[in-house]
Amino acid sequence: MSTQKEARQRYGDVHESEALRIPEEKAEQLVDALNSDLAATYVLYHQVKKHHWLVEGAEFHDIHEYLGEVAADLEEGADVIAERAQALGGVPLSGGANYEEHAPVSPEDADAYDIRTSLENDLEIFGDIIEQLREHVQLANNLGDYNTEELLREILEGVEEHGHHIEHYLEDDTLVTQGSLE
Repeated sequence: MSTQKEARQRYGDVHESEALRIPEEKAEQLVDALNSDLAATYVLYHQVKKHHWLVEGAEFHDIHEYLGEVAADLEEGADVIAERAQALGGVPLSGGANYEEHAPVSPEDADAYDIRTSLENDLEIFGDIIEQLREHVQLANNLGDYNTEELLREILEGVEEHGHHIEHYLEDDTLVTQGSLE
């Protein structure tokens, strides 16, 4: 058991990195943006994971597998975001309640919905995150942090791709016959 009485660094405090040489006031803005991205990503991750577990119906297997891949990609992106926030001298946001409190997006409630409604709810959050990532790419560029800009661009590319695929799942074309829907 630890005997440490005080935190090494409090959440919200940013210590300038000697190696990265990004001024503290810029690093603070970047860490704040990254923590917002981290919170939003984990809110979406948990919602997508819920839908992965609950999906039923004729397209169960494909959607179940795809949502598992989406969740894994979101988790990987969250790790990149958290590590960059730490590298910039900040403390990455952690903990479930903290994510929802700090996220610029809101998850659906705890109930189970049909897969179309679930995917529509996911698509809404994907769109919000895409807009925010674009803003944060620009922020990083404006502050001269080209590495954070590049990391966020890569994450944005994956998020846009998943949003686009979910859009395809929501189209009205299907191989399921009308009779099986009744």
